[in-house]
Amino acid sequence: MGIQDTPEEWQVTATVTPFTGNKTSVRTDDVVMPDGTVARRDYQVHPGSVAVLALDEAGRVLVLRQYRHPVRHKLWEIPAGLLDVPGENPLHAAQRELYEEAHVKAEDWRVLTDVYTTPGGCDEAVRIFLARDLSEADGERFEVAEEEADMEQARVPLPALVRGVLAGELHNNCLVVGVLSLTAVLAGDGVDSLRPAEAPWPARPFEV
Repeated sequence: MGIQDTPEEWQVTATVTPFTGNKTSVRTDDVVMPDGTVARRDYQVHPGSVAVLALDEAGRVLVLRQYRHPVRHKLWEIPAGLLDVPGENPLHAAQRELYEEAHVKAEDWRVLTDVYTTPGGCDEAVRIFLARDLSEADGERFEVAEEEADMEQARVPLPALVRGVLAGELHNNCLVVGVLSLTAVLAGDGVDSLRPAEAPWPARPFEV
């Protein structure tokens, strides 16, 4: 592949963490620039996330509608959640989120794509999985709270979601990346060309 992102780390002469929250924090680094000057960079430190584009046998995507306070919107999204445990296997986390948020399980899992959501101001890395062969999860539903208690669920045909993205009606990062990536896959080399669910993820190394 001719174009590829590469890891690189410029020298940091000083670092402080002026804010530490429940799940994330803010860090300030003094970074040496190529000309030798030092520039201060503030960014959010994030544990990482997983998201699941769950596709049923009718070609519909499972989506959730949830209130997001920072942007003052109810957004249609795909199931997603934080990597709460350091070194947690992202596939296991994704399976947990699909169960907790939608009470659904899947038999076929692939890596759809890996993204940095906002690399200019946050180190969050997200792995988006494609999940197929869906069925109702076993046992009782997970008890939700806070914003998730108001969550709605729907199954929407993939082309309708693509139209919504391109019309500026759907804005959630993982939904946008997921539906456009899957559309490209289906128009190209097919689902079998995707990476296996346990593919390495250098941005967030994990235990197999």
